[in-house]
Amino acid sequence: MISPARVAAYDILAAVSAGHDLPAAIAAVRAGVHDERDRALASEIATGVQRWRAALDHLIAAFAKRAIDRLDPEVVEILRLSVYQLLHLTRVPASAVVDDGANLARRAGKRSAVGFVNAVLRSISRARRNLPLPPRPADPGDRDAALEYLAITLSHPRWLVARWYERFGLEATEAWLRFNNQVAPVTLRVNRLKITPEELVTRLAGGDVELRPACFAPGAFIVERGHPWRGAGREAGWFVVQDEASQLVTLLAGPGPGPHVLDTCASPGGKTAAISAAMGGRGLLVACDVRDRRMRLLRQTIAATGASNVRLVQADLLRSLPFRTKFDCVFLDAPCSGLGTLRRDPDIRWRRREADLPRLAAAELTMLQHAAAQVAPGGRLIYATCSSEPEENVGVVDAFLATTPGFVPLPARAAHPGLPAAVVNARGHLCTEPHVHGLEAFFGAVFVRVPVR
Repeated sequence: MISPARVAAYDILAAVSAGHDLPAAIAAVRAGVHDERDRALASEIATGVQRWRAALDHLIAAFAKRAIDRLDPEVVEILRLSVYQLLHLTRVPASAVVDDGANLARRAGKRSAVGFVNAVLRSISRARRNLPLPPRPADPGDRDAALEYLAITLSHPRWLVARWYERFGLEATEAWLRFNNQVAPVTLRVNRLKITPEELVTRLAGGDVELRPACFAPGAFIVERGHPWRGAGREAGWFVVQDEASQLVTLLAGPGPGPHVLDTCASPGGKTAAISAAMGGRGLLVACDVRDRRMRLLRQTIAATGASNVRLVQADLLRSLPFRTKFDCVFLDAPCSGLGTLRRDPDIRWRRREADLPRLAAAELTMLQHAAAQVAPGGRLIYATCSSEPEENVGVVDAFLATTPGFVPLPARAAHPGLPAAVVNARGHLCTEPHVHGLEAFFGAVFVRVPVR
């Protein structure tokens, strides 16, 4: 009998190859797996395969003696998940991995490939201590060798590592890629509408959950031990699971965002809830998104956190917004490439193309201009992304200032004096980078609408 976790992992990977994003594929498959340990292992395998896909494919091609694109897609996914386990989950007996790989081939209707799968997996298992992966080049300036090492051994798209290598050099790029290939910790933001940070630590400790303060964001905690979502805390709205860099972006709204605030592209709602808390639950906070599914997520988050001053409006920011009144603060956390979040969303690295960036940047500029139209004189406009790439960050900022009269930049630390100086770059933008801060790559810029005299 094949391990249920490996069957589930195969189904997840097949769904990703068919075009589904990894979180959606995991959620859909996990629902049919009854044992929590099997659900966890299936997720771990599928996520690990996406992290290490380039290295896995390189090894499969080397030991199979044929290119990946000459293999049946079902066989490729079986080999990927099996090789990942052989190399990264050494607590699992190699014999069990090999046997399940062969049985998965039968289950997938590829009986003729059973012997092939068995032979490739046994060969890789025997060679585990001496794998034919590109080594780190002795000369950091050897571009071709560096890109081979970064793209294959550290498993990222060649076009992306070439960009980072040119901007940052070998050592920093290597550190960034190693960061992306780690398992991300669970990070919480305390919901100050319901509880203080000290109370959160104490209450979760009673449920055998240990927290430590995060490095930069106030009220952010890293889960060191335990499962906070299994107790009453999440349902009671004591905390929101939110990346630390994302929490820093929210600070750009300021310690007092004003009585009338607009959060565009707000789902899943973590930033909306944080802004509501900064407003003390008073005033009016309008939160928007465009798709029905994202509106449902937003509604759930707002209900759980008790952000009672929030009103939801379904709207498309690629079009003019339907509001007659202006807002003291307008927040745009723009849909972007997501290339700053490859540690948490490893499948993005294989779905994005360099050619996507100009199209995304153009859409982001349009959204920023529509958001700007809703800012009151003297009001604040925040633009943020979870992208690492200049086209989506400073490129959009500069294009906006060049095409939209009446706005001036505001340095991030002037927007919120509590923002650590370490996460602000020379232009005054919030800019977190994995190799510098140990955080996902997020960007934030602030503008002020000049009052009409």
